[in-house]
Amino acid sequence: MKAIDTNILVRFLVGDDSSQAEIVRKVFERAEKRGDAYFVCTTVVLELVWVLESVYDLSEDEIRMSFKKMLQLPVLEFENRDIIADLAEGDRKHILDLPDLLIGLNAKIHGCDATLTFDKKASASTLFELLNCSC
Repeated sequence: MKAIDTNILVRFLVGDDSSQAEIVRKVFERAEKRGDAYFVCTTVVLELVWVLESVYDLSEDEIRMSFKKMLQLPVLEFENRDIIADLAEGDRKHILDLPDLLIGLNAKIHGCDATLTFDKKASASTLFELLNCSC
């Protein structure tokens, strides 16, 4: 199995470079016909969220829809599929922005009680704990 980089998913989702987007589409089609898949690590997902928000100015809802579409593709095998599915949910059950949600959920599935932070907004979530040092 081969992994894919963030720029592959950006070309696939945004299509800002039509020739590269077409190459990705063809590669995905061939892989699906062969029954192959490409690995998508969690760090690629985090970078993808950042790129879609900061470079392409996509809304959180648009990013969630992109993840829903990617989860339906049999050629993409996500490192933490359950986390990506949670990111894709549009019910707004989390008060966190998508990058913080990804960080908090990733820590939780690895057995952490919470993620320490100085971010007051994030610390309102049960996934995070405000670091208050009275040293």
